[in-house]
Amino acid sequence: QVQVVESGGGLVQAGGSLRLSCTASGRTFSRYTMGWFRQAPGKEREFVAVISWNDGRTYCTDSVKGRFTISRDNAKNTVYLQMDSLKPEDTAVYYCAATPLTGAPIVPAAYNYWGQGTQVTVSS
Repeated sequence: QVQVVESGGGLVQAGGSLRLSCTASGRTFSRYTMGWFRQAPGKEREFVAVISWNDGRTYCTDSVKGRFTISRDNAKNTVYLQMDSLKPEDTAVYYCAATPLTGAPIVPAAYNYWGQGTQVTVSS
């Protein structure tokens, strides 16, 4: 069992930055691929970024490429999402998720463990 807890959300003006953190319990964090998803009101949950456990490969959805960066620190059981040049359309609840799969899974169904989410609001 893995417990996932997100933090770092908040209110920021357009063009600003936030860094989300996600801490996962358990001694096998290094063997989990970690993903970030987001869900805006009235919309489906969508993929944002992923970092694989076996080779550190990262992948981001097109709408955040060049603005968001995913990274991980296995010694701290933590994955980060650095979000720069934020836009109002980035407003959503951001979720962290874990899967033992390798590669870069982008569908929510591929992930076994989810956090409760953290709200990110970008004002114009």
